[in-house]
Order: sequence, then C-alpha cells, then structure tokens
Amino acid sequence: MKNMRKTDTIFRLFIAFAVVFLFNFCSKSDDNINTGDPSNLNVEVLSVDNETGAVTLQATAENVVQFQLFIEASAIPAATNETGYFEYTFDQPGDFTIEVRAYGTSGRYIKDIKTVTITSEGGSGEIPLGQGYFSPETYDGYTRLWDDEFKGTSVNSSNWTFETGDGCPYNCGWGNNELEYYRAENAWVADDVLTIEARKENYSGRSYTSARMISKNKFSFQYGRVDIRAVLPKGQGIWPALWMLGNNISTVGWPACGETDIMEMVGGNGREKTVHGTCHWDVNGHAQYGLGYTKPSGTFADEYHVFSIIWDESKIEWFVNNVKYCELNITSADMSEFHQPNFFIMNVAVGGTWPGEPNSFTVFPQQMKVDYIRVFQKN
Repeated sequence: MKNMRKTDTIFRLFIAFAVVFLFNFCSKSDDNINTGDPSNLNVEVLSVDNETGAVTLQATAENVVQFQLFIEASAIPAATNETGYFEYTFDQPGDFTIEVRAYGTSGRYIKDIKTVTITSEGGSGEIPLGQGYFSPETYDGYTRLWDDEFKGTSVNSSNWTFETGDGCPYNCGWGNNELEYYRAENAWVADDVLTIEARKENYSGRSYTSARMISKNKFSFQYGRVDIRAVLPKGQGIWPALWMLGNNISTVGWPACGETDIMEMVGGNGREKTVHGTCHWDVNGHAQYGLGYTKPSGTFADEYHVFSIIWDESKIEWFVNNVKYCELNITSADMSEFHQPNFFIMNVAVGGTWPGEPNSFTVFPQQMKVDYIRVFQKN
C-alpha cells in the first residue's frame, strides 16, 4: 500500500514538472517568434536594363532591422542597408541568382531568392531618314555658305580628308586614351546619308576600328550658324563627336588653337539621352566651359536630331532641335582662339578617358549617321 502511495506521488510530481517545462518552453518560443524575428519578406525586381546590366530591387518585411543582398553563391553580401532598396550592375549577360535576407533584432533572418536574366541587346535597327527633327533650309538674314548633303555613292573628297591611325607615335590614343584605329573603310555615303561605323575587330595592334573625317585645308569658316542632322550610336565606351578646331593647330597646338564641340555623347549607364556642347582654349593652361542637354524621354539613338551652334563676334550658343541650352561669352581678350577660322571634324571614338572602355554589353558595330551639315553666315 505504501509503495502504491509512493508511486502515485512520484507520478504527480512528474506531471507537475512536465506542465511547468512545457509552459516555460512555449513561453520562450512565443517570445522568440513575436519579438525578435522578421516576417513577411517580399522582394520585387523593379527593373532589368539589358543594355547596361543594371538591376534594381525593393525588399520589404516586418520587424526588420537590416537587409542584405547576396549575388550567386557568394558568402559576402554585395550590399547592406535598412531600406531594402538595392541597385546592382552585372558585367555580363546570363542568368543570375539574387538572394535578399531580412534580419530581425534576434539576429535571425529570413530570405527570398530571385533569378534575373540579362541579355545582350542588339541594335535597334535602321532609323528611317524621315524620322526626327528637320532644321529649316534657310534663315532670315543668313546666306548658306557651305554644305554637304551626302549625295552620291562616296565621301566627297573635295570636302573631307580621312585622318587614319591611332595617333601614334606622337599622340597615341588621340590625346584621350582612345582604343580605336581610324580607317577610311569605316565611312561611306549611301541613300543620302554619311555612315561612320565603329567595329570590334583587330587591326594594326588595336581591337577596334572606326573613322574620323576632317575638312581641314578644304573648308573652314569664321562666324555663322551650323546645323548638323544626325542619329547617334549607343553603348558603353562609344563616343561620337561633331566638332571644330582652329586652322592654326599645326603651328600653335592644342588648346591654343581653340576647340568647339558642337556635339559629344558618351555611351553607357543611361548616358545616351544627354549630349554636351563645350569649348576649350588656353589661358596659361587648359580652360573649358560647356553644358549638357538631356532629352526628357528616349535617347539620341532613337531618331535624327539637329545639333547646332550660332557663333558670332561676342558669343557661341548651342542648340538641339533649335532649343538653346548653352551660351559662352567670347569677348574676353584671352579668348582670341574663337575669332579665327575653324574646320570640322566628325568621328566615332571607342573608349577613352571620358566614356571608359566598352564592356560585354556593348554591341558592335555601332553607327553614327549624318543626313547633312550646313553652314550659314549673316548677310
């Protein structure tokens, strides 16, 4: 009988201990779940730019103190923040795994994994000549002095000379660390358009070729209005330019000869929507001034635009589709460079200090097409 009472007592103690243990365990588990752990993680891929490889994401979660972004199987986070917004740029096409972790105050995390695909986009196709802006053929108070409408089947040798090579040995990279070798074969006239084509090909020790045309010793002018209608190339490392240098560059050098950039564009990272107008001159060293013009939508590769300057005795003004965006006063005594005849240069550079090198997203060939160049002077 005593043994039965003893057994019953032990059983009751065991039940009591088990109830207390379970109560404490459940209480601790509830505390961990409700007070320190994150929950409800959601990751949205906002954008994928196949041209640049840029991806943007937004992560949200409850009870979170920190987000981390991991790319592929890396154990080291590519980025960490408290907002959950991430931007990451891949340097080549492919399928990639992106993991986002949300950390709570407990130190534990929850994660979500997304897969993004980056493709290498090809060119946008031929842009019709009639697509885009046209400038007037005449202006009140002006007479057309010179033009090239790019008719026929070849570049007009009465207007243009090809500068060839890579600038070596005296000016390797053409003073800008450019990567291309300029060749006459990379430019041609057909269907009333001049085409300058940048190619990825090995030639004479360089990995790219393109073309550079100048009107030096064939046409130059001092003061007037210039209209150039063109559609631009695109892509990281692509650098089209329509510009002018002083006739005396061979004797005084650069920048003492003066340089007027009617249009420059550097490709990559969304920069194809902006062009730049700039002047360079010498004031006991290099001086420069310029501004950019950014399209409200699209890029300068989408259609033809007209890039213009109006140059007179007191100022130079820059226009895109007859919209003025920059002006430089040139009446200062130390700006004599801009009161002498200038010649034209048209080229598409590859690489260089400003745009940087092409990458795996840069599609070749790339073309700048020029419909016409016209010069007007006041009556």
